[in-house]
Amino acid sequence: MKTLLDFSRELAAIGQAGLTYSKDPFDKERFARLREMASELLQAPEQIPAFRWPDEKGYSTPKVDVRGAIFCGDQVLLIKETASGQWTLPGGWADVNHSPKENVERECKEETGYDVTATAITSVIDRERAGYPSNAYTTYKIFFLCEIVGGAPQLNIESSGIEFFPLRALPELDTHRTSREDIEHAYTFYQNGRGTVHFN
Repeated sequence: MKTLLDFSRELAAIGQAGLTYSKDPFDKERFARLREMASELLQAPEQIPAFRWPDEKGYSTPKVDVRGAIFCGDQVLLIKETASGQWTLPGGWADVNHSPKENVERECKEETGYDVTATAITSVIDRERAGYPSNAYTTYKIFFLCEIVGGAPQLNIESSGIEFFPLRALPELDTHRTSREDIEHAYTFYQNGRGTVHFN
């Protein structure tokens, strides 16, 4: 069953596409109003009172988040997010002008200090359909198995901790960014040297 957020997100995407491709000025006004209504749906008191969909151009597409799973024996490397105080696999939003592999390797370097190489994709998922908390945007998460090839642990403004944890004793995870299930699936790849890519 669709939620109010689902309807708002879809209306905003239709409005954005209409503003991009429509030539008729009257239609453009209607599509602009459709985007306003999409925001108003989420401004009800029980929702997000100050919410407004940002003014974006072009066809609306999902955002991409990349995560690197780095193992040593039965331990996984996690970073402590400065913002939430919880732990997660290193990663973040994919940047333009970089391939998915380059993005996850860059994110791991920035957040851990380690030079890594991505060796396999373990999961490609829609975050909400995989049980992650709702987010305003449709987001695809790509999980990579990575190996350390150099560098040393180094904190930055995004991470206040860098540590290997046994899978049987994981700390409190930032469940907006990483789930235990995705870590365990990546570990299966690591153990077996191969596996089936999880997708939904």
